[in-house]
Amino acid sequence: MHHLVNRRDLDFLLYECLHAEQLCERERYESHDKDTFEAILDTAYRLAKDVFAPHAEKSDHNEPHFDGTTVTIIPEIKEALNAYHEAGLSLAHWDESHGGMQLPWVIVQACTGMFMAANAPTAAYPFLTTAAANLLGAFGSEEQKQTYLPPMLDGRFFGTMCLSEPDVGSSLGDLTTRAEPVGDGTYRITGQKMWISGGEHNLSDNIIHMVLARLPDAPPGTKGISLFVVPKRRVNSDGSLGDLNNVTLAGLNHKMGYRGTINTLLHFGEHGDCLGTMVGEPNKGLRAMFHMMNEARIGVGYGAVMMGYAGYLHSLEYAKERPQGRLPGQKDPTQPQVKLIEHADVKRMLLAQKSYVEGGLALCLYAAHLVDEQHSHPEESVRKEAGTLLDILTPICKAWPSDYCLKANDLAIQVLGGAGYTRDYPVERYYRDNRLNPIHEGTNGIQGLDLLGRKAMQNQGEALQLLLQKMQETIGQASAHDELNEFAKALGKACERAGQTTMTLAGAAMQGNISLFLANATVYLNMMGHIVMAWTWLWQALQAIQQLAQANEHDKPFYQGKLQACQYFYRWELPQIYPQADLLESLDDTCLNMETACF
Repeated sequence: MHHLVNRRDLDFLLYECLHAEQLCERERYESHDKDTFEAILDTAYRLAKDVFAPHAEKSDHNEPHFDGTTVTIIPEIKEALNAYHEAGLSLAHWDESHGGMQLPWVIVQACTGMFMAANAPTAAYPFLTTAAANLLGAFGSEEQKQTYLPPMLDGRFFGTMCLSEPDVGSSLGDLTTRAEPVGDGTYRITGQKMWISGGEHNLSDNIIHMVLARLPDAPPGTKGISLFVVPKRRVNSDGSLGDLNNVTLAGLNHKMGYRGTINTLLHFGEHGDCLGTMVGEPNKGLRAMFHMMNEARIGVGYGAVMMGYAGYLHSLEYAKERPQGRLPGQKDPTQPQVKLIEHADVKRMLLAQKSYVEGGLALCLYAAHLVDEQHSHPEESVRKEAGTLLDILTPICKAWPSDYCLKANDLAIQVLGGAGYTRDYPVERYYRDNRLNPIHEGTNGIQGLDLLGRKAMQNQGEALQLLLQKMQETIGQASAHDELNEFAKALGKACERAGQTTMTLAGAAMQGNISLFLANATVYLNMMGHIVMAWTWLWQALQAIQQLAQANEHDKPFYQGKLQACQYFYRWELPQIYPQADLLESLDDTCLNMETACF
């Protein structure tokens, strides 16, 4: 299991930090217990290891091919997806009334991570479908739910999200795809959509596209976008498949990684009527689509964590087994070589990876825990608080792991040296796959704009204040332990500086200088991401120090490793926020005022 995730670490986060078993006390999850959770985690691991992981390399070397008529995808992908659906994992979090297991989201996400680590490109197909089904569950009409949800949940229909266009990129306010009312409740969809993962294949009976488009009388910009569900094949009233719906594959995009996930340019309505039905209200499509996008953004960050985690475990194993060189004090060349892991600089690279991926896993599972709090906690105030925290953490969950767990993959390659740069080991593939995640679902620059321009400022900074308050609670608890005092003080100082920096930036905004306020938003995102990650390490260390005194000899190294990784992050990583804060508070305009002609 060590090449997918450290199960001891997963159990630590689920049960010792997040107390997931306590969710079984709630009415929604009362039919479950810890044994149920363990059984589903074991099932997910077995499928990820035995069915997803074995074809990851083949999928990478044999990406989908389009000959102008037919798309060819290696058969192992369909076999893996069939096994996934047969195990009921696509229904894991859905209500029992839908045939689901009604499991907590944090347990579902723990399972999801194993598939991401084993073979993220294959896992992308059901995960996109899950997000599309969740969107329909939240915003779809009863007819749409009855038509599309059952086959999507049992794996007969797959889903996509169709946002961008060839000339639009991330600027969705400029999209031009049109939706003309037919008069019978359907809409005639015309236009192109670009970068559509899972847009065409033979892996399912049908593909259900979630398409952003404009009505004829729509206002300009993002306030004029509606959302439509557009099937590849029309679905008859009895659930049977009808005619093709004139969604045409125009070509494939060939990416440096994620090669097993087909990525497409689609034409809607080029060769006849392409019909869809509206999801939600006219001109409010982005509100509905953000339900899917925010889930996908956290999923992107989580995928980055798990690819970083898998690379870390591969490099850790290599470093433990590979003999190379001798320590500086060993002058006798006849003495045996030491293992790579004995060298201080290799330990540095492994510690950095450990701090990034185990911290990232803690953050993403905490976000999943917030989803459970938001939807199942009996107290309304707790549900509201969880939603507020999840809102401000979403851009951080997406961006920080996709930057720093990619960096973990880079370090994994470095630990393996020349071997890491070859295809004989999977770390170079993990790097190529992971490099997509800083771009996926809104570039990290967009996440910075979202965090600073919206999440940190809305409602007089309510979400940011709540987040800093939660950190202060952890600081207070950690301060009672001498071993954690250094870290508690450091996080307290960092929180104070974050508040000060945010106020300085807000001052520029209040003076009307919006461009300068947002010019260095990515630096703000990195600063806040590091502070949040330091917080996740402090609450992990707090649990570790409490357990260490009573731990058996087998568990002691695990807890000591948590404390050492916490120390690394606080001494090596957290101090990076101060030059970032200095730059932000100076309201530096270097990048903003660079003239185009000067490049």
